[in-house]
Amino acid sequence: MAINSVGLQLGQGAGGGNKHLKSNLPSDAMDALSSISLRCIECSSLYPVLEGGQSVSSPRYRCTCGGVLDVEMKFHFPKTWQSQPARKESDMFFDFAAGNDEAPTAGALWRQLFDERASSPPIWPMGTDKYLLDCSGVWRYRELILPVPEQYMVSRPEGNTGLYPVGIENCSGGRIGHRQIGIYAGLERFFLKHEGENPTGSFKDRGMTVGVTMAHLLGAKAVACASTGNTSASLASYAAQAGMQGIVFLPAGNVAGGKLAQSLAYGADTIQIRGDFDDAMKLVEQVCDEEGIYLLNSLNPFRIEGQKAIGFEILQQLDWQAPDWLVLPAGNLGNTSAIGKAFRQAYQLSLISHMPRIAAIQATGANPFYQSFKKNFSEKVSVRANTIATAINIGNPVSFARAKQVIEESEGIVEEVTDEEILAAKAVIDRAGIGCEPASATTLAGVRKLVACGVMKRDERVVGVLTGNLLKDSKVGIPQQASGIVVEATLEAVRRVLAQ
Repeated sequence: MAINSVGLQLGQGAGGGNKHLKSNLPSDAMDALSSISLRCIECSSLYPVLEGGQSVSSPRYRCTCGGVLDVEMKFHFPKTWQSQPARKESDMFFDFAAGNDEAPTAGALWRQLFDERASSPPIWPMGTDKYLLDCSGVWRYRELILPVPEQYMVSRPEGNTGLYPVGIENCSGGRIGHRQIGIYAGLERFFLKHEGENPTGSFKDRGMTVGVTMAHLLGAKAVACASTGNTSASLASYAAQAGMQGIVFLPAGNVAGGKLAQSLAYGADTIQIRGDFDDAMKLVEQVCDEEGIYLLNSLNPFRIEGQKAIGFEILQQLDWQAPDWLVLPAGNLGNTSAIGKAFRQAYQLSLISHMPRIAAIQATGANPFYQSFKKNFSEKVSVRANTIATAINIGNPVSFARAKQVIEESEGIVEEVTDEEILAAKAVIDRAGIGCEPASATTLAGVRKLVACGVMKRDERVVGVLTGNLLKDSKVGIPQQASGIVVEATLEAVRRVLAQ
């Protein structure tokens, strides 16, 4: 497939860096961002979101020490709920690190708020965006994600993806095919959360709606990312919706055709890089810094905030009864970081009574996080990645520090599976009628391995995340011919084939 390579018509290097951002923000945007801070995962330094006051300087994505940043904010009920009795901050939230056993009392109110929003009809009444936002599987939780004025939110909407009961015991009689997944995994109570049901076919839409909302709030004219395919497709879609220039950097020859087609169709400026994803990531970070383009990889902490919604929605679909385990593919480690943070905050807010353990699964050919885990995280390992699961073909994950924190505080685990195990698991998911791209099948392959070695118990309640749609990669792991047999167009010829 041909690449639409373009020459960037951008600023004049470091001196022209803010060409793509507004110089001043409106007061409502300033008010929304004033309560949000960015904290370094490595050294705990704290930064305001807007370091230049009302005059917008280049957004900060890293600490001066080089560490990645995490969003911090205070949670507040919406104004329409302020008729509730006044509450002390200690009633709303408690210190996870301090091990405080006294749960706050606000959990029931948060659950009521989110459940009421989830019951809203999925319609878009003329002249208002209210129902659209309440029906988004991200903005339903906006007080916990990004509490900005609604007119800045860019939503399709996203989320509301299926949570399929596929365990041996929790799968109903009408889902015999789905139960084969539970049999393969060896689990009685197993659920698959299919993020491939998002608008562009992957979980990336959860983070992108928040990232592009921040870009809109800051008045950005252009946004960019490095990608193995899913991020670029999502960025291209949301940038087009917001009327922004979308720019994507792709590792040449290492992006599945379905993902590339999306980026081109949505009108993004698509640039191939001679190298792998990690090379593209270094370049896009440099370009964004020099040219004042808003960066939308998961290095951007607001992307992580959007992906937290996967965790919140899983909990809500389970009637706020936390599972024992959450299992997911691990590439750039944004989802590991985001879902772990969501569970931590849900526990702090008393939305749930315990923290699930998290299992991050990597492909053997792209396993730097697994290698670090085996060394008790004594060092950050990087590798030259090589796996058929292109969505996680990453050798130097950006969110390493965030994900490390999640694994440690959830008493989690990191495991690896081979490409052969991934393809075998994908075949089971596909034949069950659910389907997924190869990287998603890493979840089932990992669950099967953890059950077999006794780390995960057969009767534990487990949720696995499928990250991308079957059609994202229409070649790897999928038969390329409808049939090897050509017959005459007669009933007898068909009967002979069916009898074989």
